[in-house]
Amino acid sequence: MNHAQEGDQLVHVTYDFTGRTVAITGAGRGIGLAAARFFHGAGAVVWLVGRDGARLKEAADDLDGARFAEVDVTRTAEVESVVSDIVADTGRIDILVNNAGILRDRMLWNLTDEDWDSVLAVHLGGPFRFIRACTPHFRSQGWGRVINVTSYAGIHGNVGQTAYSAAKSGIIGLTKTAAKELVRFGVTVNAISPVAETRMISSLPDERRESLQSIIPAGYFAPAGEISWALAYLASDQAGYVTGTVLPVDGGMSI
Repeated sequence: MNHAQEGDQLVHVTYDFTGRTVAITGAGRGIGLAAARFFHGAGAVVWLVGRDGARLKEAADDLDGARFAEVDVTRTAEVESVVSDIVADTGRIDILVNNAGILRDRMLWNLTDEDWDSVLAVHLGGPFRFIRACTPHFRSQGWGRVINVTSYAGIHGNVGQTAYSAAKSGIIGLTKTAAKELVRFGVTVNAISPVAETRMISSLPDERRESLQSIIPAGYFAPAGEISWALAYLASDQAGYVTGTVLPVDGGMSI
């Protein structure tokens, strides 16, 4: 439980998402799966969205009442279909976490057109399609929360990640513009820039991993579940005046 001071009165602030419907892309593992567990534990109806149906089903089965959908976020028809299914299921969609991503890491001179197109289609095209599909429902409700997952690489660049860095940088522009367009409807759009112990980090060679960890002032990679607290705040009623931000959740790496 969190505590906050309001005037002379001590108030208790908890994250209760009962009655809210949350859609999370890239929910089969890592930050997405941890977020699904968090929101489910806080009372929300959670939809896990991703490409690996078997993995999503397994995760949803562990979360009593959670739903899942196998969706290619680069395909407009599939995105619009799952959003319609979500609204048909619960009557609403309240919170969208755009977390889906792929890696095609190569030096720029080795990067193919296919690599470039696929990374941008997932990392940047996916959030665009989901925000667009959800917006009519957000507007009719007069309430909505969008949280996009960007990266340190999208702010500072990273060797060997031309496409990934470009896509994650694009997410920042998408976040800020969508925030300006949607705030009038009671919808906030923010982004987080996390550093966590995920498959991407664990797949790095030891030398590269140690080098990356050495520039994190906190000195460690956060467990994926720790990122969920930042998502929860941005998704909460209490964050209604916060929009267009990029929140680093990175142990000081971006300082």
